[in-house]
Amino acid sequence: MANATAPGTDQNRLRDVIVVGAGFAGLYLLHRLRGAGFDTQVIEAGSDVGGTWYWNRYPGARCDVESLEYSYSFSEDLQQEWSWRERFATQPEILAYLQHVAERFDLRRGIRFNTRVTSAVFDEASAIWTVTTEAGDSLKARFCIMATGSISAPRLPDIPGIGDFRGEMHHTSRWPKEGVDFTGKRVAVIGTGSSGIQAIPCIAEAASQLTVFQRTPAFSVPARNAPLAADLVAQWKADYPAKRAAARNTRSGVLHEYSSTPAIGTPAPVRTAEFERRWVKGGTNFLYAYNDLGKNEEANAVAADFVRAKIAETVTDPRTARSLMPTDYPIGAKRICVDSNYFATYNRPNVSLVDLRETPITRITGNAIETASGRHEIDMMVLATGFDAMTGALLAIDIRTSGGTTLKDLWQGGPRTYLGLMTAGIPNLFLVTGPGSPSVLSNMVVSIEHDVAWITACLTELQARGAQTMQADPDAQDSWVAHVNELASGTLYPRASSWYVGANVPGKPRVFMPYIGGVDAYQRTCREIVDAGYRGFLIDAARSPAANARAVS
Repeated sequence: MANATAPGTDQNRLRDVIVVGAGFAGLYLLHRLRGAGFDTQVIEAGSDVGGTWYWNRYPGARCDVESLEYSYSFSEDLQQEWSWRERFATQPEILAYLQHVAERFDLRRGIRFNTRVTSAVFDEASAIWTVTTEAGDSLKARFCIMATGSISAPRLPDIPGIGDFRGEMHHTSRWPKEGVDFTGKRVAVIGTGSSGIQAIPCIAEAASQLTVFQRTPAFSVPARNAPLAADLVAQWKADYPAKRAAARNTRSGVLHEYSSTPAIGTPAPVRTAEFERRWVKGGTNFLYAYNDLGKNEEANAVAADFVRAKIAETVTDPRTARSLMPTDYPIGAKRICVDSNYFATYNRPNVSLVDLRETPITRITGNAIETASGRHEIDMMVLATGFDAMTGALLAIDIRTSGGTTLKDLWQGGPRTYLGLMTAGIPNLFLVTGPGSPSVLSNMVVSIEHDVAWITACLTELQARGAQTMQADPDAQDSWVAHVNELASGTLYPRASSWYVGANVPGKPRVFMPYIGGVDAYQRTCREIVDAGYRGFLIDAARSPAANARAVS
């Protein structure tokens, strides 16, 4: 794709593509687009690569997809030379992996670090994006790709007095690089989602007193994490291409044991034995024990009862055990957690649980958290309060067209996309794992690799056609949104007030955001749309090079 480069500052240079974010998606985009001949600039708010794994440095942070699968597949050499140490990789190991990728493929020279994007404006006359940073710099490109991540916009709780707290306070997603010393401290953790469940056992080992403030109990299954055996690693490396292909042909992009048998109709002793086998094996594979757990309430209740019984067996104090048992939403309808000794941690003498449904927080003072039942003096506060998922990072940027169309207005009633890749009304803007794609219901690396390859091929096709702009057709988008909603409504997912529907953010529209039809079905649909000449997309003819040159002068 030709560039029209104006003389003068770098701000006036017209690039082919600007990518926002340097995590798994941004790094692979830079590699693929550069290889396809596109002049590409990545902009990253952090001081290094990593995305989610750069920001989330809290103790106990690790992936809930097994490391042999949570990795790139695009380079066989990379697959062979990198060796994972544990079944479920820790944050430091994943970050080291991404740093290795950046070095190996010479990606850092294409990334501007410590640079936060504040706005992106598409000029409809010239078909050029102007992306402005917090420092006031502006960069121009024909296409803008948002690789901002699905869970990258942290939420701070709106608790009276939180600004008055005089001790240390850290959000799990903005953890200090130098770490935090809990030794001998009275620590409060607010939130028991995935981040809290991973951090709490680690904090409990060092703190003199740990008080956990639980808003909603979570279903969690044991990780059974362990070092990876050399023979298993060798087996995967000998057969990686076939395993990757098989994973892409599954619902979640992970090589789970997918049962074709319903729980209803299976004898109770057989069901219990199967749940036990998967519980002992560890990981989210538990949810695939039967094929009706996500749709049939009776089947789901059987699985939920099994996990609640495990909590009762593990936690010695009956009242605490009851508080830790989810009872008002189906198992799996909120993201199931994977833990290492989470429930057993509540048996420690230095750990206590405050059930905020019974005794809500009334205010925070300089050195305490006050609830309806009493006062808890603390030295440190850890906020494991989650994210404004899937849309938060995108809507934090002022994305608009010169004609006044804004992404915020288009998504006022909830996110609307075609395939999760583009949104009608804003041309030449691509999303990686956006709302309406499998994203958070899948192995994110599998979904990222698909989207990056799809977008790169699309830009190559636009170049071959001499096309200038592309956007989603509103009718095709409406049909896709209706399809996504229809699939979700046939499951138990909407029964939970989860971040999948934005329920954790006050005022956010309640819309089930990810595509639940499966990685296999989604990728097949994307291929069919391309084969039909990019059916459902509006592609315009080229403008003259002179017009582009005037636009950046």
